[in-house]
Amino acid sequence: MSGSDATAAAKTPTVTFENVHKHFGAFQVLNNINLTIGRGEHIVVFGPSGSGKSTLIRCINGLERFQQGRIRVGDIPVDHGLGTIPMVRRKVGMVFQQFNLFPHLRVVENCTVGLMMTRGLSESRARELALEFLARVRIADQAHKFPRELSGGQQQRVAIARALCLQPEVLLFDEPTSALDPEMVKEVLDVMEELAESGITMICVTHEMGFARAVADRMVFMDRGRILHDEPPDVIFGQPRTGRLKEFFSHVSGAH
Repeated sequence: MSGSDATAAAKTPTVTFENVHKHFGAFQVLNNINLTIGRGEHIVVFGPSGSGKSTLIRCINGLERFQQGRIRVGDIPVDHGLGTIPMVRRKVGMVFQQFNLFPHLRVVENCTVGLMMTRGLSESRARELALEFLARVRIADQAHKFPRELSGGQQQRVAIARALCLQPEVLLFDEPTSALDPEMVKEVLDVMEELAESGITMICVTHEMGFARAVADRMVFMDRGRILHDEPPDVIFGQPRTGRLKEFFSHVSGAH
């Protein structure tokens, strides 16, 4: 993609938040969120625990309902009342913190089940695609094992392959390395960096600042349900810090 083409793609809205509010009872977890993510952009969402990061991305594919405002994926509104959630989920894949693999299915079956149930593919075609994406995350040699036979890092790579099998336009990551032992974090981040180079739109909740420096086009800093910063990494890391961002970074390794 040429520079001008890439710029044009980034300006094409893929996910849009307009004045979004979300409450859990009396607690306001998202407070007037306005955010536009362009096609092919890589966004890292970060901030302290309880700041609304995971809720923000879970609202995109309808896993959480919001009470006010609008979210759109492309030209599709995220609206349970209008019945658009299945259409949204065809465009949006998600990788969870805890892998969420089916323990009774082999690795390749974890990847084929969604293709057969939601896309109507034959078992042979689904298997062909599954093996292709398992190879892409460098774990095709484990295709016939059960999740319990894999390390945490391997299980998370299977989860990424499973999401990729559905060929989404947007891929969400909800703290994908936080459940992993430190030595397994790098293998997952390496795969995510390779995915970023493929041009897919990525929105990642993470505290991995090295990954953010390498991959993010923009970094979104949240605190108490609000977006306080939405800037490129060189601004986030390079400018003198003040206020809440400075306080947060004082507790985060790799942010200096």
